[in-house]
Amino acid sequence: MTSSLLTPRGRSRAGTTAGVAAGGTAPTRILNWQHPRVTSLLRQIDAAPAVGTGAAPDRRAADLRRAHRVIAATVRPVYSVQDERPVSEVLRRGRGSCSQRLAVLEAVARGSGVATRVRGLLVDGAFWYPRFPRLRRIVPDQVLLAWPEFRLDAVAPAAHAAAPWLAVSELFGSLDELSDGRGGGFTNAGAETLFEALSRTAVDWDGVTLCPADGASCDLSAYVLADLGHFDSRDELFARHGQTLCRTARVLAEPVLGRRRAAGA
Repeated sequence: MTSSLLTPRGRSRAGTTAGVAAGGTAPTRILNWQHPRVTSLLRQIDAAPAVGTGAAPDRRAADLRRAHRVIAATVRPVYSVQDERPVSEVLRRGRGSCSQRLAVLEAVARGSGVATRVRGLLVDGAFWYPRFPRLRRIVPDQVLLAWPEFRLDAVAPAAHAAAPWLAVSELFGSLDELSDGRGGGFTNAGAETLFEALSRTAVDWDGVTLCPADGASCDLSAYVLADLGHFDSRDELFARHGQTLCRTARVLAEPVLGRRRAAGA
């Protein structure tokens, strides 16, 4: 069973609470893409502002896929619980949670002229049971997930119903293309995290994908407790709904989980 003891109090997290989100490219406290560490990463993947601005949507998408691969290779996956950690600090440490590494990808997008926004999802803590089989009683009952979207006008509008906004789930292809069963779905066990998985398999939070009958399912909609809607930035999402764990729990857990490599427990 999951626990609600470690989650923030006094927060209403039911249903869709946000309206239309325009997103943007401006730096934020979390997405501080003007920091030298982030601009260095931009140069490394050849996605500096002068290149990204005005570039064709397909080129921008290719830049983001390349950035994803670089981040996956250079930022070690750990179980950090500080979702509001600035991207520059994640790069300094060379390690980060799925949420933090997705934030790095967002910062790269904004720094290269691609507007981003996030969709707020409340995910059942039971989704993380395979990673913490002996610690189920302290797994939070709700995990707040900031799922990025990128404004890439005219990128395969027939394949992506959300055009011009492209969810990170579809950065490497449409959900139907990614669900063909070649590598199986995401099990949330072992060394692979959500961040790596989205490059090879469908990560479907809405249950709209026809998944293979055999193997792990790509349909994760059963774990979604609430769709909180879209927000201009992850900063806004966390300001309104708080982070997954309360402040005390984050302070106590971060020194241990923030260094623990993401892998099957």
